[in-house]
Amino acid sequence: MAEDHKHKGSGVRFRYTPRDTRRALFGCITIFLLGAGITALTVWLVYRPQKPRFAIVSVAVFNLSNTSPPPFLSTTMQFSIITTNPNKRVSIFYNHLSVSVLYHNQMITQPVTMPPLFQKQHSTIQLAPILGGGGAVPVSPEVCYGLGMEEAYGTVGLRLVVLGKLRWKAGAITTGHYGIYVTCDVLLRLSKGFGGQVPFIASPVCDVDV
Repeated sequence: MAEDHKHKGSGVRFRYTPRDTRRALFGCITIFLLGAGITALTVWLVYRPQKPRFAIVSVAVFNLSNTSPPPFLSTTMQFSIITTNPNKRVSIFYNHLSVSVLYHNQMITQPVTMPPLFQKQHSTIQLAPILGGGGAVPVSPEVCYGLGMEEAYGTVGLRLVVLGKLRWKAGAITTGHYGIYVTCDVLLRLSKGFGGQVPFIASPVCDVDV
């Protein structure tokens, strides 16, 4: 009777099927991913990155007026923005940042795209985007009326919005992209014949959501 297994000396030859090879490969990949995940989690817990802080230090208004025929708004202004990285061990990459100005939750300037930024640990960067100036923006009649009334009183409230993506960098590890949404409420005092930097009525307040 023929034997089912062939023997060579005292050893036994085992045949590995493609299924066994796939299982071994899958096991190696799983162990690698698990180890990488544990390493990333450990680094995250050790470094604990804090979200950046934003502040508006000055605003210059060169034009803020209704055009004829309404409802169109012509605007030219410049915001001086300070962004601070409070982390001592983590750097930040910013991508696809866009800045715009809203009045009563309606956009009154077209979004301006900022170049990519790299912010070192525990540092500050100043941005000074010029908004508007590229033609009139269509707005609702309520916005035209409201801005006209506030300008007549000499007090105008605006909201600066910054949208984009960021990545954290700790040593050799860089995270994936996270969305960043910044809103800064600004209350300005406008006098007749304004054409440059205008004073704040109250300190601007910026909220950062990552």
